[in-house]
Parts: sequence; C-alpha cells; structure tokens
Amino acid sequence: MRWLQSYPREVKVFLVASLISSAGGSLMWPLVTMFVFKVLGRTVTDAGLVILVMSVGGIAGQLLGGALYHRLGVKRLIVGGLALNALFLLLLPYGSGNWHLFMLLMLLVGFFNATSMPAIQAFIGFRFAERRGELFNVIYVANNIGVALGTAISGFLAQISYDLSFILNGLTSAAFALFFWFYLNRVQKSQGELHVQKRKKSVEGQSVWPLLRWYPVYLFMGVGSFFLWLGNCIWNNGVSPYTISQGMPEWNYSILWTLNGLLIFVGQPFILWIKRTFAGSPQAQMTASALFYMLGYATILGFHTYSSMVAAMVLTTFGEMLISPAIPSFISDRTGKAAPFYLGLVGGMGAAGRVVGPYAMGMLFDWNGLIPVAWLAVGIAVLSVAAFLVHAAMNRDDRPQPSGLPST
Repeated sequence: MRWLQSYPREVKVFLVASLISSAGGSLMWPLVTMFVFKVLGRTVTDAGLVILVMSVGGIAGQLLGGALYHRLGVKRLIVGGLALNALFLLLLPYGSGNWHLFMLLMLLVGFFNATSMPAIQAFIGFRFAERRGELFNVIYVANNIGVALGTAISGFLAQISYDLSFILNGLTSAAFALFFWFYLNRVQKSQGELHVQKRKKSVEGQSVWPLLRWYPVYLFMGVGSFFLWLGNCIWNNGVSPYTISQGMPEWNYSILWTLNGLLIFVGQPFILWIKRTFAGSPQAQMTASALFYMLGYATILGFHTYSSMVAAMVLTTFGEMLISPAIPSFISDRTGKAAPFYLGLVGGMGAAGRVVGPYAMGMLFDWNGLIPVAWLAVGIAVLSVAAFLVHAAMNRDDRPQPSGLPST
C-alpha cells in the first residue's frame, strides 16, 4: 500500500497496534446481545439493559477521560484505562453466572474502555497537528480492518465458546496498554514532556464552565451524535434478535459486521468522492452521514429481510465512514488545547444515545418484533439530520475561537 509510505515509522507501528486492538474488541461487542439472549436465557430487554449499563459507564469514562487529560497526563490515562479494561474483560467469564456481578463488570468495562478514547484522539491531534485530519481517517480505516478480521471469526468463536471471545478481547486490550506504555515512554524521552505532560489545572487554567458556555462548537454536534448512536442500536437490539428468532446461525449476523469492516477499507474512494463533490467540510460530512443512516434504517423498515439488512449495512457504513473522522477533526481544528475536554464531552453525549437506545429498542422488540424498532430508528435519524444542519449553520465559517480559550 503506497499511501502508507508517506507516514513515519511510528505512525505505521501505531496503525498495526490499533488494528490488533480493534480486532480483539470486535470479537465480543457484536455478540453481547446474543450472549445474554441465548446463553443466559434472558429477554432482549435484559440484553438492552446490559448495554445500557455498559454505556452509562462509557459516558462517565468519556467525560472523565477528556476532563482529566491535562491533570493525569496522557500516559496514565491511556495505559491505566486500557489495563483496567483488560482486567475486567478477563473477569467476565467468572461473573456470567451471577447476573448482578455480570452487570457490574460490564459497567466497569464500559467505563475504563471509554476513559482512553478522548485521550488517544487528543494525543494524535496534538502530536501530528499538521496532518491530523488525514491521520484520523487512516487510523479509523486501520481500526476497521481489525473489525473485519475480528467479526469474521466472532460468530464461529461464539459457537465454540462466548467466554473465549471475552478472554481474547481482554488479552488484546492488555497488549494495547503495553504498547502505549513503551511508545509513550519513548516519546517522553525523545521530546521531553511536550506530548505526555500533566497540568495542575483543567485546561491551561480554564475552568469547565467557560468551556461549556461556548455551546456552538459542541452542543448540536453532540445532540446529533446522541440521535445517531441511539438509532444505531437497531443492529444489536433489533437485527440481532431478529436473526435468532428467524432461526439464522450466529455467523449470519457477524457477516454483517464483517461487511462493515471490509467496506470501510474498500469504500474509501467513494467516500473521498463524496467529500470532494458534496461534503468538503467536517460539518457537511456529519449531515451527509446522518442522511446515509436514515436511508439505511428506512431500508430495514421497508423490507425487513436479510438482504435488506445487508443493503442497510452498506448505507449506514457509508454514514459511519463520514462521521467518525469528521468529529475529532472538527474539534481538534476548532478548540485548541481544550480539544480533550470537547472530545470527551461530545463522545459522552453520543454514548448517551447508546444508553437510551438498547433498552427502548429491547422493549419495542419484545412487544412487536423488528418493525417498531425500525420505525424508531428512522424517526431518530431524521432528528439527527436536523441537529447536524443546525451545527453546520452555526459553524459555517472558520470563526476564531473565543479569546479565553487556549490555542494549540
């Protein structure tokens, strides 16, 4: 792949480590609902409750991770979060026999997995400032090659042992923590405290409230993310139990996520064409993303067959490819050294959608199957389009940031 030759060696190593970590993570997450529904013998509502609890932990982790970036330092935040995430993943097989212990472990997994996310994104934005928009997309692609590899075998692993998926996920998280330990130590030695330092005040002397008052930069983007990820719960809490109720094997569902990962890699020329032709700015990319999600959910609603789910996965994957690099790129470009705070804040708002979605869709599915779940997803996607349009209108030009906000 010639395009990789333009990046320094440390970026290439980082991409490989991210790919391995995402492959391990993808072994488990598409199968959580199946595990609760099929192995533990509980309802889809209970499966939604597990994901709700995990997402509550994710919200707290995102918010705390972004707020503590300059207090704890990137090394403690990333390595500590990944290591503790690995620990609780490895404990999951021992807690699955006790429902309340299993819920507690899932809460802790969600929390510690999320604490490292804004820190990793902010570190990339600070260290590779000149190419960060491009690099966010490249890392996103590498992560999803890992997703394709992981999901390709996740359904088959589930037929052998769900516990094996938990253990392999924990081991890859531990390996990623070890990688960051050595990597950040080397950066610290070669470049001093520039990229891994701690700061005693939240963001260069800024308190949280002045940052929150600058609402145009985050509020409607966060609201759009909330609706987007709420609607996306249709896969775990609508499509997943639907395939089981229709007598399909687990690998039919994991194939959808394998398609997602592969398409993120091979569909890059199409996404680049959309960016050049229709959506040149991150704001436009967010709006286009929500439109793709809406079309995907409408496809499921209109046909609710396995082939329609494949088509919907293609459409929603295009939406994912547009929004995932756009949000960290926009925040890094607009918010300077306050980027970790806003990355955590918007990430937490998006994670809140994953809190509401699974439980609501689980109850709808238990009530009347896939159709009401699909109706909810389509309606929520319309609200997401509206929120991103407002965000784009409020950030139409490259307005300078407020004078009280720290710059890069």
